[in-house]
Amino acid sequence: MPRFAANLSMMFTEWEFLDRFAAAADAGFAAVEFLFPYEHPPEAIEQRLRENGLTQALFNLWPGDWAKGERGIAALPGREAEFREGLDRATAYVEATGVRRVHLMSGMADPADPAARASFEASLALACETMGPLGADVLLEPINGRDMPGYFMNDFDRAAKIVTQSGHANLKLQFDMYHRQILHGDVTMALRAMLPIVAHVQVASVPSRNEPDGEELAYPFLFAELDRLGYAGFVGCEYRPRAGTVEGLGWFNAWRRGAGAKSA
Repeated sequence: MPRFAANLSMMFTEWEFLDRFAAAADAGFAAVEFLFPYEHPPEAIEQRLRENGLTQALFNLWPGDWAKGERGIAALPGREAEFREGLDRATAYVEATGVRRVHLMSGMADPADPAARASFEASLALACETMGPLGADVLLEPINGRDMPGYFMNDFDRAAKIVTQSGHANLKLQFDMYHRQILHGDVTMALRAMLPIVAHVQVASVPSRNEPDGEELAYPFLFAELDRLGYAGFVGCEYRPRAGTVEGLGWFNAWRRGAGAKSA
């Protein structure tokens, strides 16, 4: 059975952020992920994880000014000092939470721009060198242009090539099935081919980005495929509940009872 992690940026939003940890644990999750921890002290995050017996599966490195539309700064020339400061800030949260996966957001830039590519490569190397001694992998996630127009890292094959040719053992791929389906389709075959470099998986229905229980993707099959492939990482539930988080957990409860596996 896949190891599901509740995404606290999208799920359990009926609670204040720090209270979502208990809500997720009460619902049966053993792990959580979220976009960013930086509005709360590292000690506060660590306390909620410890009190609720939760594992921190993933969070994102510093994204720049999110409120103004920035979605990472790794590929933005001239932002090197801020990127280094962001890594220093993230280090405290990595140490406090024990997280072993952090996502590097590239930012809004043209992937054909040599300056953006050079900035991204330098940022990537620095992130891997910083996170390596902490035992943390740095992840690249291709994101579709419908949700995030103009995003630099928008192609799975390009991301996989960067990972395999980088020379950094702690650089891995974040395989979001929702983004893969919108960008390229062929989810199962891509998962089979790329699994050796995949360190984290995320799911949501396509096209609505709701619970993984219908629409374009056959998630019972895909969850069973993860088991068949021997995937041992977390599956992040990065979706927007249709009508309340707890009310929409029927799919999750079925997998906890074993019914999901039987229906694959």
